[in-house]
Amino acid sequence: MRISPNAIPNLNYLSIQKNSQVHYQKEVAELVEAAIAKQEGQLTNTGALAADTGYFTGRTPDDRFIVRDARTAEAVWWGSVNQPVSAEAFDALLEQIGMYLNDREIYVRDGFVGSDPDHHISVRTITETAYQNLFASNLFIRPDSVDPEVRPDWSVLATPGFVCAVPERYGLHHENFVIINFTKRIILIAGTGYTGEIKKSMFSVLNFVLPFERKILTMHCAANTDELGNTALFFGLSGTGKTTLSADSKRLLVGDDEHGWTESGVFNFEGGCYAKCIGLDPTKEPEIYDAVRFGALLENVEFFPDTRIPDYDSAAKTENTRAAYPLRHITTSVPDGMAPPPKNIFFLTADAFGVVPPISLLSTTQAMYHFLSGYTAKVAGTEIGINAPKAVFSACFGEAFLPLHPTYYAELLRERLADPNIRVWLVNTGWIAGPYGVGRRIKLEYTRAMIRAALTGKLEACTFITHPVFKLRYPTACPAVPPQILNPITTWTDPVAYYEQANRLAQLFIDNFQRFASDVRVDVLRESPTIIPVPPEA
Repeated sequence: MRISPNAIPNLNYLSIQKNSQVHYQKEVAELVEAAIAKQEGQLTNTGALAADTGYFTGRTPDDRFIVRDARTAEAVWWGSVNQPVSAEAFDALLEQIGMYLNDREIYVRDGFVGSDPDHHISVRTITETAYQNLFASNLFIRPDSVDPEVRPDWSVLATPGFVCAVPERYGLHHENFVIINFTKRIILIAGTGYTGEIKKSMFSVLNFVLPFERKILTMHCAANTDELGNTALFFGLSGTGKTTLSADSKRLLVGDDEHGWTESGVFNFEGGCYAKCIGLDPTKEPEIYDAVRFGALLENVEFFPDTRIPDYDSAAKTENTRAAYPLRHITTSVPDGMAPPPKNIFFLTADAFGVVPPISLLSTTQAMYHFLSGYTAKVAGTEIGINAPKAVFSACFGEAFLPLHPTYYAELLRERLADPNIRVWLVNTGWIAGPYGVGRRIKLEYTRAMIRAALTGKLEACTFITHPVFKLRYPTACPAVPPQILNPITTWTDPVAYYEQANRLAQLFIDNFQRFASDVRVDVLRESPTIIPVPPEA
């Protein structure tokens, strides 16, 4: 994409005026060169740029805000997820950030989100660093042509060097913050160099605009398909396996994290992938490993001593090491980012209690229940303050990014599941034979085998057993999987301890779902787990 070297977009609407140091729509090589020259990062042995994001190596959900005004006051699901801030506070901070950027080199990139041509949303990303702009180049969809004179639908300002001197004056908690203004269509990200804030802020925007205004189900999920159009979705929080399980050399990758589902099909929101790379192994995840080459961005990864070889097993800086790369680095990706409606949906949960079956087939109402529950174990390092896996419930497997009430998305899911040809599975990618610290994590090869059996229809043909506590129907056999793995009860050496642990988790499900009890139908409420007396014969 050729751009005039003198092309500079008008940034006055962002309070950035007369800045002569604007680098607009730079090529990947130029951004890499700039990042190295400014000592933001260095090249790895494969040519990827490795950068450190500074103090913040994960998102800080407590510092995310939405401007409360006439457009959002009645529509947004206000609370700990969506904290309000005044329009006056936003305007004051926008002016300060504009003045801050006016005297600095800045990088400006125009792209869009939403691969479906009917649902494109243009986005301009203004960054203080070159590596952040490389991230935007990789994660947002790259247009064939741009016009710097056209104001985009949305703008994101990412300024890790700007800190709010008196946060309490603006209703903030800390010097760093993320603020979304749905009326002005501007996002402010300040005081943090973690690039995940850029993509997740725009995901939050899409989670408001597309369902609320266009009745499109927005999803925190990966998606792949095959040459026959057998599409699969993989829901789950960070670390549960969305990227790993969707990057299958025998299938076509649509996207690894964010999608929309219309009546006609599924489309990717992004132009790239943002994969966790802790423990990245070329034998287990060859597609992702090979994608980390020139043009890719590694974040907070250590090197082996005196080399440029990344040590993917090291968590010295964070467990949340990341690789951001364009979809074209995955040779089996779908070029246009679109696929037919799904035939199989997988809810991924890393069960830290070790009691959930490795795979279960869900009814529509069970799918609603587990979609709203969004149970998993939050993986260490993904968010500041989480140092070990912790059992959490995240509505719709992405509560932190939902501006609307979770039941709004759940009802859209119910509408889509009216198709009798869709199968929904709950997959435990976490622990078996005991809880975290006692049991073991289920082998990736077994999970892959269960996914394959589900996709081919072989698993559905097996005999199923209903779990006495969770009411989940799980198979007794699966090709390439030891049968004893499939029954979570028999993997424990102490059955009494198993049922006690299962009841403990069941109670957490019940307690969590109380917040939705008045907003969902009775048939969904009936899918809650059942606390049972521990069988004496156990």
